[in-house]
Amino acid sequence: MLRVDLRALDEGPIETEGVVAADDPIFVDAGFVLAEPVEVRGRLTASGPGRYYWHGTLRTDVAASCRRCLADLRVEVAPQVRALFTEDASGDDAAAYVVSPDAVELDLGEMVREELILVVPPFVVCRDDCRGFCPRCGKDLNEGPCECRPEADPRWAKLEALKQQRSDEGS
Repeated sequence: MLRVDLRALDEGPIETEGVVAADDPIFVDAGFVLAEPVEVRGRLTASGPGRYYWHGTLRTDVAASCRRCLADLRVEVAPQVRALFTEDASGDDAAAYVVSPDAVELDLGEMVREELILVVPPFVVCRDDCRGFCPRCGKDLNEGPCECRPEADPRWAKLEALKQQRSDEGS
């Protein structure tokens, strides 16, 4: 996991760089599957007594399926992250990560997990004009049209009947 020694902050900001494995247990039940490890790069600074500010980037690819045609995809996610860590559990900032007052190390793992959960798109498409599958026969419409006849919309039935009646009267 990605841990930072807080005692090193006495000498100034700490550059953080590391990799979190795609199969790391922190990603279990996260709602997505990583296609490659997460690259973490950033800087940790002290921002007051018991407060630490980390800003940097995460970068990885997520394995996904097209919402319309189920094609396998890889989606790159690379969010810019700004995170506040604090020893004050009763603080008014709900977005802050709470750190034990006697901690000597800061584990960035939970922050990495939560930030990825926020940025991974819940649905993706392989391309904007993906036509997906025919809802009746299941043919991939990206490969060409299917043999299914279009269903008539029942809301237009009376108008179709009127059109047919006029056509019959005209003959």
